[in-house]
Amino acid sequence: MLDIGLGKRVLRAARLSGVAALALGLASVFTLEEASAEDKLVKIGVLAALTGPGAADGEETVRGSTLALEEFQAAGGMPGYTFEIEVSDVRDQTSDAVMSGVERLMNDDAVDFIMTGYASLSNFEIEFMREEEMPYFVAANSQQTREIVSKDPEAYWMVWSLTPSYDAYETEMLPVVEGLAASGAIELKNKKLAIISSDNAYSKTIYNGLKKSFSGAGWEIVVDEVIPSGEVNDWRAFLAKVRQDPPDLVVNTDWVPANASTFITQFLEDPTDSLVFIQYGPSVPEFLDLTKDKATGVIYNLLGGHVPTIPRTKEVMGKYEERWGSAPGPYGVGLYEMMQLYLEVAQKVGDPTDRRAMANALSQTDKVVSEGRLVFDPTTHLARQGNEYIPITFYQIWDGERMLFYPDQWKNGEFRRPPWMQ
Repeated sequence: MLDIGLGKRVLRAARLSGVAALALGLASVFTLEEASAEDKLVKIGVLAALTGPGAADGEETVRGSTLALEEFQAAGGMPGYTFEIEVSDVRDQTSDAVMSGVERLMNDDAVDFIMTGYASLSNFEIEFMREEEMPYFVAANSQQTREIVSKDPEAYWMVWSLTPSYDAYETEMLPVVEGLAASGAIELKNKKLAIISSDNAYSKTIYNGLKKSFSGAGWEIVVDEVIPSGEVNDWRAFLAKVRQDPPDLVVNTDWVPANASTFITQFLEDPTDSLVFIQYGPSVPEFLDLTKDKATGVIYNLLGGHVPTIPRTKEVMGKYEERWGSAPGPYGVGLYEMMQLYLEVAQKVGDPTDRRAMANALSQTDKVVSEGRLVFDPTTHLARQGNEYIPITFYQIWDGERMLFYPDQWKNGEFRRPPWMQ
């Protein structure tokens, strides 16, 4: 670690409580390459849930962005500027917690750019970014981003999303499941669906879309429930209804990894002959830590997650694991890529404090990243979706490994009938 003498420039990987800092496995600060006293300090604001149900993603958000900035500084950085990450905790993602986190960054005059995997679950904070003309690079909750931005794309020139439209979350599962049946991988006995969601914008958007998709194709929805958002320790009431009329497919669109672990554990207490899909939670490393071998057979999908068969993905994951000692989930890789893009744009523009120029340069991105080919749609400011851009990917967990089995051009494994369906 280099000593840079008086007026040390530090990368604050988080101004956290001692507990949160230990959870991140970080010292409170990192020293960077030697900087001139004349260098201008530029802070990149990072919103992350360091506590609460999204803490695992928050940890990855900080680690991924930190890794990218460390590499940039080690390669020489940008003459005339010293960069720091300023992390602000959005805690449990309530509106008060998110606004507190946003205001903390907005009140720092050195912050001219903010990025996040996700802050709120509705992206309401985008309106405050517009009011303050603060460039905002976000990943999740793209449906909400689209609803806000598409009303007046020019007014939201500062907002851009790494994640594409969520439409495929709502429509692509039906052809995947029916394709598995057509191939003989599973048998559809009754075309019945049991579905449950938690009451938040992300989960309910997907839940409503799936119901429309499957019912429109003639499937019968035999169990249909929405529960309050938050920690869920007992799914047995829902599962009891599932067992009364076993469906071909059980879907849970709640996103919390710990809830997903509890769900599959309780499902396996008396499993039905059903394919089990859980939204998002199984993609987070925490899920496998909690479930161990019980996760084998579960399927999930991702829009905007890193694609393991893209060569760059292997490179990024290797760097992350070497730096932090564990494999990354979607936000470890995603925030690495987002920080890399920010730094590339800063060099192109020449002045990272020129907010309009930075956002405009970011909007012109056309680059293969770990998630696919990143090109932004000018009418929604979302990444373009599709196999030639950012694909939707379906995975199955087997013996602690995540195998991508759809679409064919990106797969690295084959779907197998879950053990409880044998």
